[in-house]
Amino acid sequence: MNKQRVIRKYTKKPVAPSNMRRNILIAGLIFSIFIGGSSVYISRNFDISPLAFYANLANPNLRYVTIPAGLRKEEIAERFAKVLPWGSEEIEQFMKTGPTDPERGVLDGYYMPGSYWVKLTDKGDDVALMMMKNFNKVVGENIDQLKKAQKDSNKSNMVNLDTAVRIASLIQKEAAGGKDARIISGIIWNRLFSGMTLDIDATLQYAKGNEEDWWPMPKSEDKKIVSPFNTYKNKGLPPTAIANPSWKMIEAALNPTKTDCVFYIHDNRRGFHCAKTYEAHKQNIQRYLVGSK
Repeated sequence: MNKQRVIRKYTKKPVAPSNMRRNILIAGLIFSIFIGGSSVYISRNFDISPLAFYANLANPNLRYVTIPAGLRKEEIAERFAKVLPWGSEEIEQFMKTGPTDPERGVLDGYYMPGSYWVKLTDKGDDVALMMMKNFNKVVGENIDQLKKAQKDSNKSNMVNLDTAVRIASLIQKEAAGGKDARIISGIIWNRLFSGMTLDIDATLQYAKGNEEDWWPMPKSEDKKIVSPFNTYKNKGLPPTAIANPSWKMIEAALNPTKTDCVFYIHDNRRGFHCAKTYEAHKQNIQRYLVGSK
């Protein structure tokens, strides 16, 4: 059986009706189509007892790897390559194993962050499939609960999961520890609905990233980069997720906080400040960034 499946053709605009400013819900789930018939080895650290954890840790044929949220798939492949006997071929195999779109290729964003036991004999596609199976499990279980809550509250607006994952990846890179994730989600949705560019620096970092530095510090001139991921030049979402988000960020993408803000900054202490107008945004910059130096 082919380990890669093709998802339906994507649209450049978020799949959502125009009255969705208050509630962003879910439809067109794709988490159930990634894995079929493949046997993978997976155990998350909170699923096993401390005794079993240390017993496995002593097993010379196993390695324990933690993948934090917010990494792009190249970084994930590098982390596994540090503990497994992988060469460039296995890394490439990992990179090519994933949900595939005819126009966008192998999609990022579906390698679930978490802690994994891997065998020394695991290949690149084994590990990629393991992470996607975990995505299916975590997202599937939580979405079932979310759909039930939406049904109970008579909510009916919907957005497909591909859109949610792309937005979640932006929130993952923008939010200060997750405490402002839902309001950043609301601002992103506001900008999408109003036809504004998203102007998110992390997309410039993604466009510029390479093996020497996957997330280089953005510069002012980077806003002119010719790339479909440049959200200063291109309206709408980037073609794919720019990182692999946690469930909390996917949930934030699906359940934004209602706000009239369309601009935001973090101050030097990671405090969050948003504004409804560009003039108010400039005042926030002067007060919380320029004036605080």
